[in-house]
Amino acid sequence: MKFTTALIASLLSASEVFAAPRTLARREQHEKRLAGARGSRPFRAANVTGEVDGPSEQQATTTSTNWAGAALDSSGFTGVQGTFTVPSVSTPPGGNSGTAYSASAWVGIDGYTCSSAILQTGLDFTIQNGRVSYDAWYEWYPANAVDFSGISFSAGDSVKLTIVATSKTSGTATIQNLSKGTSVSHTFSGQSGTLCETNAEWIVEDFEEISGGQAEQVPFADFGTISFSSATATKSGSTVGVSGADIIDMTSSNGGSTVASASLSGASGVTVKYV
Repeated sequence: MKFTTALIASLLSASEVFAAPRTLARREQHEKRLAGARGSRPFRAANVTGEVDGPSEQQATTTSTNWAGAALDSSGFTGVQGTFTVPSVSTPPGGNSGTAYSASAWVGIDGYTCSSAILQTGLDFTIQNGRVSYDAWYEWYPANAVDFSGISFSAGDSVKLTIVATSKTSGTATIQNLSKGTSVSHTFSGQSGTLCETNAEWIVEDFEEISGGQAEQVPFADFGTISFSSATATKSGSTVGVSGADIIDMTSSNGGSTVASASLSGASGVTVKYV
């Protein structure tokens, strides 16, 4: 059910209305997300003649039209974690302030060279009309993302993301706001998509939303810089860092201009910059 702003105002003081956790635009966005309208996609290779999903193009490219970050490609990955600071988001240069611009930072297993499933958790950030919102979520692709409740974020908060696969069809996703001392977790079981456990990732994504029955990438927000620290994975029972990971830069849909660039920082750091 939607509440009009007039009804809200009749129930709350003016100061409370200003501080309400969701504006009308955010409530509408939240309802879309509850309806299963938000979802991540596997790595999509940039190609000047088109776009290719799946591993056939991934061996020859480190550019993507929906991902920027780093990915390990091997076997036996059952856990991934990383910590980053919630960014201050802005409308991209030349953008329309009335348009909702979004991006998402997440960690995950699979989706790079294995597209049958992705176990992931992350944080979306959206700006519209100067207002910024943050939404934490979990997802076992090919199902759509589901928002966590009971946790909130502000620019500057330190966030830790952790995912663990207890089998190829079950696992857990956990998000911690280290600055506020809060944590939420979700347990998956019996998922239809089967993990390959061949990839571990630290990614900033231009995710998709369904509008009018069509899945489209959202207008991409200027997120500045996101630096994943303590970026490690569990591989065959041992902890590994990001050394040797493939670097993924995001380009425009035709494989032209760079939208976001990535680099490694030591053995356990991944930095992604909006360009």
